[in-house]
Amino acid sequence: MSFSGRYEVESQENYDAFMKLIGIPDDTIEKGRNFKYTTEVIQDGNNFTWSQIYPGHTLTNKFTTGQESELETMSGKKFKATVNLEGGKIVVDFPKYHHTSEIVGGNLVETSVAGGITFKRISKKVA
Repeated sequence: MSFSGRYEVESQENYDAFMKLIGIPDDTIEKGRNFKYTTEVIQDGNNFTWSQIYPGHTLTNKFTTGQESELETMSGKKFKATVNLEGGKIVVDFPKYHHTSEIVGGNLVETSVAGGITFKRISKKVA
């Protein structure tokens, strides 16, 4: 299944608790809580360009599944990781959490897990 498309955040679960756990500052958590940001994914085979578009800022990671890539976290920290495609899910370990992305019913479902807290974000496809 292709991940390509443009998605807008529809709902989030455990946002505050998860962001605090991974060390995001309170003022950033407050600003980000109600952002209806967009995720844009361009997939060409195993090559991905994954952009999160926030008001005034865009974070873009480019990677090829199965190969080590340099990625950037929400807080701007760069790290190296191998992004894998497992059972139709994008799977990657960030420095402080495990993250999966999948398409469910046409929606982009992103799940991040750290310290017993699961943060889930569901975005609807708009293009």
